[in-house]
Amino acid sequence: MKSIVFDIETTGLSPNTGHRIIEIGALSMQGAEIVSEFHSLIDCDYPISPQAQRVHGISAQMLRDQPLPDMVFTAFRDFIGHLPLVAHNAPFDTRFLRAEFAQLGYSLKNTIHCTLKLSRRHWPHLPNHRLDTVFARLGGRVDATIQRHRALDDARMAAFVWGEILKRG
Repeated sequence: MKSIVFDIETTGLSPNTGHRIIEIGALSMQGAEIVSEFHSLIDCDYPISPQAQRVHGISAQMLRDQPLPDMVFTAFRDFIGHLPLVAHNAPFDTRFLRAEFAQLGYSLKNTIHCTLKLSRRHWPHLPNHRLDTVFARLGGRVDATIQRHRALDDARMAAFVWGEILKRG
């Protein structure tokens, strides 16, 4: 089964109040195997809330001279095609993605799978279902090379979880 596992980082918590995606990371997968990846920071010209910056560490200075949203989301749309999308806490990520796509006149009709929801169903005994907890409990190695709350590394962790879900049926 082909799919795209992705993660985003944002300027805040709600696209309804103007917040935007400032980083996107995605992995194209064939079953549990990573085939290719997509990653970009995005200069959306919108202030990053202090709370969001504390979580992901992305500053306005880091976004200077990065690609603009229309370039990134057009390329991302081409990358995902009509493949199923997978994210940890997918409602949050897809709400932002739909808002970004809508600004460009695109729609998002891909099937969506949520590893957070699936982990709750498959492993109800876990103390919590945060991405790093599920990743570690399934045998993923959390170490200093992983930048938590950065889109590509979180997408890699979610891809590992997705792969384990696929293997276990």
